[in-house]
Amino acid sequence: MIQPQKIIIADDHPLFRQALLGTLKPKLSNTNWFEAQTITELEQQLQEHSESDLLLLDLNIPGAHGFSTLIHVRNHFPQIPVVVISAHEDHVTISKAMKYGAAGFVPKSTPVDDIFAAIMTVLSGDIWLPPLFQNSKEDHENCDIASRVASLTQQQYRILMMFAQGLLNKQIAYDLHVSEATIKAHATAIFRKLNVRNRTQAVIAIAQLDLSEAGFK
Repeated sequence: MIQPQKIIIADDHPLFRQALLGTLKPKLSNTNWFEAQTITELEQQLQEHSESDLLLLDLNIPGAHGFSTLIHVRNHFPQIPVVVISAHEDHVTISKAMKYGAAGFVPKSTPVDDIFAAIMTVLSGDIWLPPLFQNSKEDHENCDIASRVASLTQQQYRILMMFAQGLLNKQIAYDLHVSEATIKAHATAIFRKLNVRNRTQAVIAIAQLDLSEAGFK
């Protein structure tokens, strides 16, 4: 069995990560594991380890907006396959995750041994889905906003996520070590790409990519 060199786990639940790593590390003893608990930490890990073999992504890590993180990662790091690991396990969520570029979808209720099997399936170049999943009719809604989010640069996406958190331009400028004028320039570009007029409309637009509470378990 050829072992991957690097795998990133993006999940904010320490107990779940510990349980997962406790099972996977002995099986993949030559693999280096990198952990992220927030979107900011995930971005840092992706920048530093862009040659990673796999990303295990929880769609609900702090700072994420539903599928927008998956879309962003697939657009800017297309070389890294993504396996979504989620507490959402309804068919609509799984269908959308696959449509937006995931290579696999693993419900958190899945036994850890099966998660290992899913990882090895994806690393071999195949798709992995829950055994009971049946493909729904293809859903084309939200494709437009998804493609618009995918067109954002790394910095524009980061600022958009800060807009969604309700941060002011001054706060964002301070956090990113740039001027307010720079943030305003980025905001103008973001609004143009999303085809909206202001930050409120931008946040409403990406809300279309949020996870449905129906099906949350």
